[in-house]
Amino acid sequence: MPDHPAPSGRVVVTGIGVVTPIGTGVETFWANCLAGKNGVRKITLDDVSPFTTQIAAEVPDFEPTDWLDKKEARRIDRVITFAVASARLAMADSGIVLTEELRDNFGVYIGSGIGGLNVMSEQTKVLYQRGPDRVSPFWVPYMIANMPGGIVAIQFGLHGPNMATVTACSTGANTIGEAAHAIKRGDATMMLAGGTEASICDIGIAAFCAARAMSTRNDSPEHASRPFDRDRDGFVMGEGSGVVVLEDYDHAIARGAKIYAEIVGYGMTADAHHITAIASDAKQPARAITRAVASAGITVEDIGYVNAHGTSTPIGDPTETKALKLALGDHAYSVAVSSTKSMIGHTLGAAGAIETIVCILALRDGIMPPTRNLDNPDDACDLDYIPHVARKKELKYALNNSFGFGGHNVSLVLKKHV
Repeated sequence: MPDHPAPSGRVVVTGIGVVTPIGTGVETFWANCLAGKNGVRKITLDDVSPFTTQIAAEVPDFEPTDWLDKKEARRIDRVITFAVASARLAMADSGIVLTEELRDNFGVYIGSGIGGLNVMSEQTKVLYQRGPDRVSPFWVPYMIANMPGGIVAIQFGLHGPNMATVTACSTGANTIGEAAHAIKRGDATMMLAGGTEASICDIGIAAFCAARAMSTRNDSPEHASRPFDRDRDGFVMGEGSGVVVLEDYDHAIARGAKIYAEIVGYGMTADAHHITAIASDAKQPARAITRAVASAGITVEDIGYVNAHGTSTPIGDPTETKALKLALGDHAYSVAVSSTKSMIGHTLGAAGAIETIVCILALRDGIMPPTRNLDNPDDACDLDYIPHVARKKELKYALNNSFGFGGHNVSLVLKKHV
């Protein structure tokens, strides 16, 4: 293989790794997702008793030493460990055998919306309680948002392009879209791409409580995340990571790789409206969807499933509903839509990656996960949101939406591999 093999112009998914509140590993996660399993609980990772929100979707029973050596696992931020775990799972799933030549053409785009917030919290306490001489020299390296991708590249010796997208809750989808472009340009033959987040700590919870953005249903955490339901009262913070192996189509075929799906469409726009609130006219999210569908070379009627951003917020859910109507027209009432945040909460910078993985698996298996807790649909959210129970349907194309603070709108279109 030459140093820069000519790209085929097609990018496929050949490996998947996930760490989520309802399961680590693709098949465990997927089975629990289809079952509508609840991942929201009382917070155990930190003392949040003074806060108005005391619930979140934590990753249970996660052991960093399963993925890193003891010394590194002890000092590294949880957000990085999640990324390493997902990357290891994705690489194993892909069956790839790394050669020195391939390492030079294998890149990593893994982003985080917030970065190493646990290290930030811990070391800030050290600074003010014990003084500057006791601050860790690893504070900055393990806090910055590019380090999950940096550490993953170090773990595997991958010398291809390495970049961290930071677009808040659109991060995971952006990294996958940009990584696909890198392969199409010929910058790499293979990429690890996705998002990671671990912000369930005192300053993370306090900050979102101050913004009054989260559910306060502390007495009933299993019912707190309820996208599109009229009784929703805010999002539930989640944590985890999703990483996929992307590969040039010709390379994947030549090595006999297992192919899950193809990345065929990518669109993004900016609201240019407000630092946190989505614009209520929904024009820019709709344009992101339209651009993704156009870049896939299909019509809106080809879309069979939408994994919605669906955060369970009063403004966000009806606005996304409006965006789908603007972009899909009459087909919006025919397409099946669901929000897996109803089960795993809002994993912030990891959300777009995990939810892209949901689309990939829905295409593979011909079954779409449900929206949990959708008991009383909001009158302004009048589409088919697959309440409660997973639904079987043969699919050819799926759409994933991700919208982030700052007005970032990202949509991806995926195609079933046959």
